[in-house]
Amino acid sequence: MRKFELIAPCHFGLEAVLKREIVDLGYDVSEVADGRVTFLGDEEAVCRANIGLRTAERILIKVGSFAAGTYEELFQGTKALAWESYLPADGKFWVAKAASVKSRLFSPSDIQSVTKKAIVERLKGVYHVNWFAEDGAAFPLRVFLMRDQVTAALDTTGESLHKRGYRKLTAKAPIAENLAAALLLLTPWHGDRILVDPFCGSGTFPIEAAMMAAGIAPGMNRRFTAETWENLIGRRLWHDCAEEAREAVNLHAETDIQGYDIDGHMVEIARENARLAGVDRLIHFQRRPVSELSHAKKYGFIVTNPPYGERLEEKKDLPALYRTLGERFASLDSWSLYVITSYENIQQDIGRRADKNRKIYNGMMQTRFYQFLGPKPPRRVQEGTDRPSGGRQPDTGIR
Repeated sequence: MRKFELIAPCHFGLEAVLKREIVDLGYDVSEVADGRVTFLGDEEAVCRANIGLRTAERILIKVGSFAAGTYEELFQGTKALAWESYLPADGKFWVAKAASVKSRLFSPSDIQSVTKKAIVERLKGVYHVNWFAEDGAAFPLRVFLMRDQVTAALDTTGESLHKRGYRKLTAKAPIAENLAAALLLLTPWHGDRILVDPFCGSGTFPIEAAMMAAGIAPGMNRRFTAETWENLIGRRLWHDCAEEAREAVNLHAETDIQGYDIDGHMVEIARENARLAGVDRLIHFQRRPVSELSHAKKYGFIVTNPPYGERLEEKKDLPALYRTLGERFASLDSWSLYVITSYENIQQDIGRRADKNRKIYNGMMQTRFYQFLGPKPPRRVQEGTDRPSGGRQPDTGIR
């Protein structure tokens, strides 16, 4: 099979989580940079990464990179790349996005225009035509400039990978599905442990957790742009990778995943989203304020995205809300609490200093992921032996 250098963008601050996912899929990571992980793979890797990665934004095929400090250098560098190895004569291609950081060329529209012209000039000479109908498969391109270093790539995904297809209805300030998945992967939670989100909104944290518990690949029920690229990736590969994902699903998994919200309408939205995701049987949603957060069992996890108070009229309510969350957390024996928020007084109002906190960008907003760690549960002993059971034990790192 043909080998590609694949680029997977992700949320800033979560590169290590994505790297672990890629390694777990069986691929070699060649570079980790701010907001992206580069790895090596073949045509099958494109399919498996799109279908299986929970924390990536999209999967790009790197066409090439070069230095450019002027638009002439951008034109010539782009024209020198072997675009005919990727774009058929009837392909519809355009620069869907251009981004520039700390580079002399900084105008996205100009970068897009020059790149398109350079590709056209290259392909004119290869295909011996002066005009392209562009009535075939769609090939969106992405161009990134970092310190005058240009990277040109094909976007195999289309709509961002955070769009799993289940969230038809959303909360006022929803957390992206891939960000929720990444934060869950930063905890030692796994499918047979208790998980509660007391500010569940449209249900993203509980749904992503249930999909993990059931082995449901995040991209299993959606389409990708590269499915039409028969010159690069055969349709059979997409079918085989989707079938591999379906065979891994276990909807009979035993779970204790709960989502609460004070807004009854949001609870109904969360239930519908869970149904669309195929995990409604695995989650218990309930209208309940955070002041009634309780659970009879020990060693559970609270993972949540509470209000940040972005609107001025909401800020006055935040201290009481976070104090209540802290009080309820303190009443839960041996539990752990994980909160993503931009609210700066969280530790004071929770009543405890976080054991860890991590800077995370939620969209363009800088937030922190606060981790208030409870004790590890005792290792379970296998029936009929005096030895601890096998399998992964909880820890506080990335799993």
